[in-house]
Amino acid sequence: MSRAEDIFQKLVYFGEDAIDEFIVNLQTEELFLDFKQAVSTGKNFTTLHKDDRRNLAKAISGFGNSEGGVIVWGVECSRDTQVGDVAKAKVKVKNVHRFLSWLENAISGCTIPSHNKVRNHIISVDQNGDGFVATYIPKSEITPLMTTSNSTIYIRSGSNNVPAPYAVIAGMFGKRPQPDIDLVLEDKNLEILENVDEDILYPKTIDNPPKKYIKISFSIIADNQSNAIAKELYFSCTTEQTGSEYNKVRFLGYNQMDASSGIAGHFNLMTKPEMRLPPRGKLKFTTMQIILSPFGEEDFCLNGVIGAENATPKDFRIFLTKNQLRSFVAKALRSENEEEALMNEFLTTFFKSA
Repeated sequence: MSRAEDIFQKLVYFGEDAIDEFIVNLQTEELFLDFKQAVSTGKNFTTLHKDDRRNLAKAISGFGNSEGGVIVWGVECSRDTQVGDVAKAKVKVKNVHRFLSWLENAISGCTIPSHNKVRNHIISVDQNGDGFVATYIPKSEITPLMTTSNSTIYIRSGSNNVPAPYAVIAGMFGKRPQPDIDLVLEDKNLEILENVDEDILYPKTIDNPPKKYIKISFSIIADNQSNAIAKELYFSCTTEQTGSEYNKVRFLGYNQMDASSGIAGHFNLMTKPEMRLPPRGKLKFTTMQIILSPFGEEDFCLNGVIGAENATPKDFRIFLTKNQLRSFVAKALRSENEEEALMNEFLTTFFKSA
C-alpha cells in the first residue's frame, strides 16, 4: 500500500475523527497530502467552480506525475513559519453530495490524458448535507499528465504542485515501462484463541504460559500495477524484535518460491527464474501469522520490502511500542466479538507502507 493510499484509507476508516486529528496535531501539507476549501456550493453554482476545478486539475497532474496523493476538501490551512502550511480549521463543503457529483464529472476533463483511477469518498455529512470529501489520486501509469486549462505539466515538490522542469518532462518520454509492484494484504483475520494442548503453541513446561493469545493473519500479495511484465519478484522481512519471548511471527505456504536460509529473524523469498507476472496480475508470496501474547516486554518491530527486477522497492513496517502492544492485546482480549474491527484498527494504526 502506498503512502497516499494509506492516508486515504485512514480517512475512509476513521472519518471526521481523522480530520480532527490533523487539526489537533497541526498536520502540514506534504508530498502526499493537500488541504483545500471548496468554493463551489450546491446553492449558488450548477457546476464545479473554476477555482476548485483548477485546484483539482493541478493536483491530478502533480500527484499523478509523482507518487500519488490525497486532497481533503473542507479544511482551512494557515502558514506556520516553522513547518509550513498546516491544517487550522474545518470549513465544511456545502451540499457535499452535489460537490462529489461535480468532482466526478470534472475529473476526466482536467488532464490530457485523463486519469481514470482517481477516486472520491465522502468522509462525513451532517444533517444539513454539508461535510468533507477526500480525493485519492494514485500515481499514473500514463505520464506525463498535462492540465487542460493552462497546458502545464505539474509534479509534486514538497507541499506544492509546481510546473515540471524541461529535464523532468524529457525523462518522462521515451522510457520503457517499468514494473510497479504494490503490496496488497488479503484474507485478513484476527482470532482470540485458547492456549490448549492441541495448539502446542506455548508448552505447559514453560513458566506462566498465557491462557489466551491473539493470532493475526493475512496473505502477502504482489500486485503488478504497471503495463510491464514483472520478473524476479521478491519479498524480504526482518522480525528480530517481537515484543516478547511469547510472541511469534510465522510464514506459511510459500512452497512455490525460492526461500533463502538467512540468519535468525530474517525471511527472504524470490520467485523462480521462469516466473513472470503480467500487467494487473497478482501473486501470493506467503501467509503471515503474528502471534501476540498479553506479555509485552519491549517494542514490536517488523520491517519488510517487496519488489521486482527494475521496479522501485516498496517498504512496509509494523511497529508497536511496548505500551501500545500491551494496550492493544488487552483490548482485544476484552472484545472477543469485535475481531473485524480490531483487525482494521491494527492495520490502520500500526501498519505503514511507502
